[in-house]
Amino acid sequence: MSSLIVIGIILTMLVLFLSSGLYIHSVLFASGVIGLILLEGFSTLPGLLGNEPFNRVASYTLTTIPLYVLMAQFILHSDIVKDIFHIVHKVSRGKNSILGILTMCIGGVLGAVSGSGTATAASLGQVAIPELRRHGYSAPLAGAIAAAGGSLSGIIPPSIILILYGVATETPVGKLFIGAIIPGIMVMIVFILVMLVYLKLQKKEMPAEIEAGLINEQAPHTVSPIRLFIVSFVAMLIMMIIFGGIYSGVFTPTEAGAVGAFVGLVTAFVLGKVNARFIKVSIVETLKLTGMVMLIMIGAQIFGRFVSLSLLPRKLLSLLEPIMDTPALVLIVISLVLFVLFMFIEGAAVILMSIPVLLPIMTALQVDLLWFGVFVGILCTIGLITPPVGLSVYAVSGVSKIRLEPIFKIGMVFALAVLVIVCGLMIAFPSIVTFLPDSMK
Repeated sequence: MSSLIVIGIILTMLVLFLSSGLYIHSVLFASGVIGLILLEGFSTLPGLLGNEPFNRVASYTLTTIPLYVLMAQFILHSDIVKDIFHIVHKVSRGKNSILGILTMCIGGVLGAVSGSGTATAASLGQVAIPELRRHGYSAPLAGAIAAAGGSLSGIIPPSIILILYGVATETPVGKLFIGAIIPGIMVMIVFILVMLVYLKLQKKEMPAEIEAGLINEQAPHTVSPIRLFIVSFVAMLIMMIIFGGIYSGVFTPTEAGAVGAFVGLVTAFVLGKVNARFIKVSIVETLKLTGMVMLIMIGAQIFGRFVSLSLLPRKLLSLLEPIMDTPALVLIVISLVLFVLFMFIEGAAVILMSIPVLLPIMTALQVDLLWFGVFVGILCTIGLITPPVGLSVYAVSGVSKIRLEPIFKIGMVFALAVLVIVCGLMIAFPSIVTFLPDSMK
């Protein structure tokens, strides 16, 4: 059977399977196996399904994932998010715009110490939305701020997306983390500017809503000065371990994750949160997320083998040949395709299923793989707030009971602004990403 016909059949199956709601790892596995059978026959399966799946996930670099997820669980279940937001509320002193700006910044900080966009968005949804609503933010805008703040974990290190990209392309994870710092801050600034524009547009509408009693007044979250000191110290310490330790060469990314998880556990113990339920919930959630990532990696490996045997990258290169002399145009096309994929498919799956296709194209264009990894991380970040599968928006809506549609509407504006401004600047000035990694020890 012609490889072009097989590619058409498999891509059609992929879309149908995803539309039916099947798990992404099952979709990738089934599509890859069926495609290989159509191309090579059943003789290829014994070697493919033997030791290779185990070898794929038995990687030292991948140990960073459970360590950072465990650190996130320790931090989130210690109620540190509530305490940090209490500090934000005090610093803002009732000023609406400052409260929104600091909330977005806290989303970036929490992304830096947790690496989990969904968990960060859910936590912000619980503690930030009531305060934002009391200070003149509409429900959809408050929800969009929490979702956008949580999504920053997709690009601000330690990002699981960057780890997976590093493993798939053999790019140093530490350099990816450092290279993502400046673009991550740029994404945060764009989010803040869009938020301020929305707040200004809504100022005339909110007073009547407040007078109508639609905003529920709640007692503010109070925290003792000692606890505030501990929380502030721990947040700074973990960021120093991750950024300073990796940048200076003191820690590898894996070692930084281990030390961060240990600091998170000690903090929870000092704050009196450690008990049997705390340990059980933290470990179970870590196992769930890590297991999901590993299954996706196995499915993506099988699918990647099919992609290689079908010569799909070579066929795409021939299609893109008329514009290959203009790398910026090729990157714009690829970014739009990835943007759409991230709207429909979970981020880790998009990375693992698209890299076998895109890597030869990036090599032909002589694009720096470090730069491209951070670029993909930003596209994943905005994918967390775009319909129909914006996981951060679903997390916020679930904990706040705000309808999905109006949050997605504002989230799309956040996403398009980042796509045009940040991605455009990165294409025009690649040194935004490469400057810091090049100066590492």
